[in-house]
Amino acid sequence: MASSTHLDFEKPILDLYKKIDELQALSDKEGLDMTKDIEQLTQKAELLKTKIYENLEPINIVKLSRHPQRPISGDYIENIFEDFIELHGDRSYGDDHAIIGGLAKFEGRPVMIIAQQKGKTTKENIYRNFGMPQPEGYRKALRLMRFAEKFEIPIITLIDTPGAYPGLTSEERGVAEAIALNLQEMIGIKVPIISVVIGEGGSGGALGIAIGNTVAMLTYSIYSVISPEGCAAILWRDAGMSPLAATNLGLISSKLKELGIIDSIVEEPLEGAHTNYKKVFTKMRAFLKKELTKYSKYSHEELTNQRYDRFRKLGKYTEA
Repeated sequence: MASSTHLDFEKPILDLYKKIDELQALSDKEGLDMTKDIEQLTQKAELLKTKIYENLEPINIVKLSRHPQRPISGDYIENIFEDFIELHGDRSYGDDHAIIGGLAKFEGRPVMIIAQQKGKTTKENIYRNFGMPQPEGYRKALRLMRFAEKFEIPIITLIDTPGAYPGLTSEERGVAEAIALNLQEMIGIKVPIISVVIGEGGSGGALGIAIGNTVAMLTYSIYSVISPEGCAAILWRDAGMSPLAATNLGLISSKLKELGIIDSIVEEPLEGAHTNYKKVFTKMRAFLKKELTKYSKYSHEELTNQRYDRFRKLGKYTEA
């Protein structure tokens, strides 16, 4: 277990590894040959680990999506792209630190990156408003998208937010209108837009930068209209019902792929992205390369039509 922060459902695995360490220490101290016992316990631990992670309950995937050591947007930008130049401000009110964006190169090709940014420490999270954008963040994002469209630069958006900031100041400055305008304008942007949920994809706060030609999720990310805790509080007035809410919300990547809400799943290591940054960056790089190559052959009209049709066909209904 590579992470120093462990989740409750990982305890049975950790207990086995602890016993393995104790046996190894005893073997070294007393000069005993306990190789067979250690191998048996190691095999048991690996089988248990595989069983647990391949059968995770949705609420445990929610916990993984929020893991404090999970890579954030800045990590992807630093390790996948080159020559990132951050661009600031919405040219109307101010600069929202919960959304970062700017120009970069991806394998020598210019791209525009727009990402929701959390922090890794309490101080950073306060500075980033815990990844909850205010209206100026969405207006900054739209400004950068229009810039990218003007110079025919593909757009990559990284989604990782509990939701847009719901405070009074955010409402006063028109957060709902800012998100709605982004949804409207992104449909018509004449360059490729590739959106990836890397952690939490919370409600309209996530959707405000996620109107992509392709929308993907990391294996242990979530994408939902509301958090499980919020849903449980509304429906049952009991946040303790969040496991049931998580199951019924269908917020995990496999379910959303099945429903056609997302197009692709970017594979994470078995124990989560926080246990092997290098592996998840490699998978993300390969995914982005494939998508950018695919859309480079599309005309402006094909890009906008494909994006429009993609969102129009979401949901199924029958008329009696």
